[in-house]
Amino acid sequence: MESFSRVPLAEVKEYWDRRPCNILHSSKVVGTREYFEEVTARKYFVEPHIPQFADFERWHGRRVLEIGCGIGTDTLSFAQHGADVAAVDLSEKSIEVARQRANVYGQQERIDFYHGNSEELSSFVPLATYDLVYSFGVIHHTPHPERVLNQIRKYMSAESELRLMVYSKASYKLFQIMREEGVWELSRLDELIARNSEAQTGCPVAYTYTYDEARELLKGFEILEMRKAHIFTWDVDAYKRYEYKKDAAWAGVTDEQLENLEKELGWHLLIRARLAS
Repeated sequence: MESFSRVPLAEVKEYWDRRPCNILHSSKVVGTREYFEEVTARKYFVEPHIPQFADFERWHGRRVLEIGCGIGTDTLSFAQHGADVAAVDLSEKSIEVARQRANVYGQQERIDFYHGNSEELSSFVPLATYDLVYSFGVIHHTPHPERVLNQIRKYMSAESELRLMVYSKASYKLFQIMREEGVWELSRLDELIARNSEAQTGCPVAYTYTYDEARELLKGFEILEMRKAHIFTWDVDAYKRYEYKKDAAWAGVTDEQLENLEKELGWHLLIRARLAS
């Protein structure tokens, strides 16, 4: 898992500042309530496992540390359900939009935003204990994910929970990318994933994990649950027009069949963990 360790962090930051994750989830004016409503609806429609995994209601009256808040979709959901949130991101542009979102919904008192590198979290986020540390689809984009996990430990107690999503190595997404690229050399897996994993091509860092590699990454944690979810089944061209039409290849697949397939080949590896005793 050393293939991205030499990537400059400045390159990662520039990539996400150029186009924050989900920034094009609405065609409305960025920063308006209409824009944020559409972004939320689109995100949770195509990724319905997120609200279930985050379990926003559970954290009412509790403290949440979010590593990689992006433009603040989950951040706001935690706050709206009564959590007090510390939200961190490397991208200044993402933080800017997330702040707008908090202000639009009157949740700015519940959310503290921090801009910085989560590999050095304790250098800019005051040490405190959080009930939940949450990071969805983020730490696999930093050159040294293990450093983020080492930092996260400082913000957890024996009662705290970590909820983490990283990309799964054995996934339908990988096979789809290899087919589209016409490349079947497993030695080029990291290169292919990084180039094609996100809405904009050329992501500088994108690690993927097998179950065993995820367990190795989380040394020092007790894993409570680890499972796969999410296969994107929508027609991409229609999706870019903000229309939702099943890709022809998935038209005849039932929800039950899809759910079973996602357990084996889902793109999102969902992990719940706590500090090992």
